[in-house]
Amino acid sequence: MSKKSLAILMRARMRPNDPTKFPHISQFPKEIPSNPQENRSRDRILLKSTQETGNSSDFSSSRRVYDVVCETMHSAISASKTGVLDITLNDFQEGYFSLSLEDREKLLLVLAKEYDVNREQVRELVKQYLGLENPASDDKEALASVFYRIERNLRHALKPTYEVLFERLNTHPGGLRFLCILRADLLSILTKENTPSLRTLDSYLKEKLGMWLSPATLELHQITWDDPASLLEKIVAYEAVHPISNLLDLKRRLGIGRRCFGYFHPSIPGEPLIFIEVALMETVAQTIQEVLWDNPPIPENQATCALFYSISSTQPGLAGINLGKFLIKRVITLVKKDMPHVSTFATLSPIPGFMQWLISKLSSQSRFAEDERGTQSNSPSSTFSEKILLPEEEQALMGLSDESSSSSNGMEVLLNLLSVKNCEWATSPRILPVLEPILMRLCARYLLQEKKRGKALDSVANFHLQNGAMVERINWTADRSEKGIHQSGGIMVNYVYRLENIEDYAQSYFESGKIHASPGIHSRL
Repeated sequence: MSKKSLAILMRARMRPNDPTKFPHISQFPKEIPSNPQENRSRDRILLKSTQETGNSSDFSSSRRVYDVVCETMHSAISASKTGVLDITLNDFQEGYFSLSLEDREKLLLVLAKEYDVNREQVRELVKQYLGLENPASDDKEALASVFYRIERNLRHALKPTYEVLFERLNTHPGGLRFLCILRADLLSILTKENTPSLRTLDSYLKEKLGMWLSPATLELHQITWDDPASLLEKIVAYEAVHPISNLLDLKRRLGIGRRCFGYFHPSIPGEPLIFIEVALMETVAQTIQEVLWDNPPIPENQATCALFYSISSTQPGLAGINLGKFLIKRVITLVKKDMPHVSTFATLSPIPGFMQWLISKLSSQSRFAEDERGTQSNSPSSTFSEKILLPEEEQALMGLSDESSSSSNGMEVLLNLLSVKNCEWATSPRILPVLEPILMRLCARYLLQEKKRGKALDSVANFHLQNGAMVERINWTADRSEKGIHQSGGIMVNYVYRLENIEDYAQSYFESGKIHASPGIHSRL
């Protein structure tokens, strides 16, 4: 695909974030095309099924396709001849793509249950092992060999049969990409049917993918405007944090003062598994607007800060496998080597869970307050009741309440303001100054104190903290997009990677959940 073709494609598929900046670009919704391989595979297998059975009804054909794929999966696990195995693996991949989502779910359930560990064999080996006595000094060597043999057999028996399928697919052309798609389907199924067998299947495949995608097997590549248009199209399609609005936006992100790096695997050519976008700046940016829209960028020799402002994964099936940790460290090392004058490595990150957490907290506490008023007694407050707002914040919010409002306290006022769908408060010169100190304090609390299983509740915070970053600063009205307002009230956060502290910070967060933060962040609490 030529650059011209890419431009035409992008104009037809992309909507600018800020249409006033590029009024000449056509505005169409962005869509990712369906996989034509799935349609071709299904048509081919349906035709074959119809020819074999003579029955062209949709139900019978679909049932036959499912049965054929089941048989092919079994053959892919049990086949021993290399030539036959390659053909069988090809047929299984094509057959899987031809299945409906419902039939894929049935197939994965069969794989999880019928090709699991042989527990009868495991129990028998355990009995044999426990029945052995510790060898005496005279026959120690002879009995030790029996121990080793049973231990070897036990290790082999504890491997599920579906490991054979995964191992064979991994070494088969296109197999690694297929396994990523299979796990994405598995994760989708788990949201509806979270059974132990499916969880075990997912856990095992995740472990295997993490091993096969170790940093030693991945290639770091700087993505530039000179790369093939097919690759640039994938960057546009998979950018998850700040959508690329048009061709000029893409060219800017790959131009002077900007960098884009991706991790590639030889088995999935031409498509990054994950990529990160970097802005070279004089200081740590406080708003995404100055990163995406301010012109022109500074000369690169004046930059002292490498700002990571977007990191996106292209494979839903790799969820939970932290490739980003290795990517960030590799990029820091590379930038530091090429540009010694860059001394600060920071992020400008979204806080995707803040508003959801805050509205939920305000809603629950408002109900507690209402229940306490309803009892009209001197009984102690509920264990779960807490004062979210400071007295001065309560007073300031009540000052925003007009006579027609039914709000009886500051929490209700704040809840009503933040719950309005069009977010009128975000553009009100009267409301914004009142909300700024309140939301900034509560955001600092959310980032530093709200935990899940001992780790930061916010998913982006948890990602950077486990990689060894510290919370440096939170920024008011840093993302004025509709998405930014709904997710975090427009607040964004700077995480900083201090090279001398990365390993220590990551270790303390892993061991005790300790979150390192600047004095400025702590002062807001």
